[in-house]
Amino acid sequence: MQDERREEPLRRSEYRLLGGVHPAVLAAWAALIATVHLFPAIPIIGTGSTFSVSVALIPLAGVFFGPIGGGICAAVGNFIGQIIAPHIAWLGIGTFLVGTVNAVVAGLVSRRKWHIATGVIITGYILWFLTPTGRQAAIFPLIFYTLGLVSVAAGTIIWSRKHLLKDKPVLGGFGIFLSSYAGFVSAAGLANFFGILLYNWPPAMWKGLAFVSPWERAIFSLGASVIGMPLLIALPRIGVYLGADLEPEDEEEGIGDKQQKEEDT
Repeated sequence: MQDERREEPLRRSEYRLLGGVHPAVLAAWAALIATVHLFPAIPIIGTGSTFSVSVALIPLAGVFFGPIGGGICAAVGNFIGQIIAPHIAWLGIGTFLVGTVNAVVAGLVSRRKWHIATGVIITGYILWFLTPTGRQAAIFPLIFYTLGLVSVAAGTIIWSRKHLLKDKPVLGGFGIFLSSYAGFVSAAGLANFFGILLYNWPPAMWKGLAFVSPWERAIFSLGASVIGMPLLIALPRIGVYLGADLEPEDEEEGIGDKQQKEEDT
């Protein structure tokens, strides 16, 4: 039994470049992202926007498969999705990059790489203030992007309590929520910049969205959490190992934890 446990991580380590996830799993999730682009969106009362299942699946790719595997998965899924459902390609052929950034940052937060995730959101700040419209609507990033930074910090703290996640699934759901929120804010930093350049959306619109976008992305993140929380528990039990399962325990555990494990064995 112990030999089997030792061999399992070795088999998964063959796909370390993809975040420790089998390519077939990434392909299946990418196909799922692409397919749900064809599903009808659900109107969100009070925001004027809609919720699509694909929106929830994108950050979950990062949470489940890590920033690399999840980013590849989201890029492929969104690229195919914008081909089969061209009405979603509001940034043309580059629309898929928005979802890719979302998955990558969500994966970074779930792997506690807060410094890189923070850098992506700060880049969004910089891009925003490079535009005249952005400088006239400074309230938007000061509220929305700052909440993204808060979610990065809080999410990193949640995911650092890995030993509690198995026994407290609600904590894992909260971690998914925070990771997804950080991903949505990061993606918005890129999307908003190009939206201003291409469509010259007025400052007055952004001032209003400063109070709408945070709630809208919170609803998206809640959807990702509701879908992702049971999967976070169930997938490893049926042999679909997630990227987080591959992380070397030697790097994550303290000396006391190692000694305790040696004593137990």
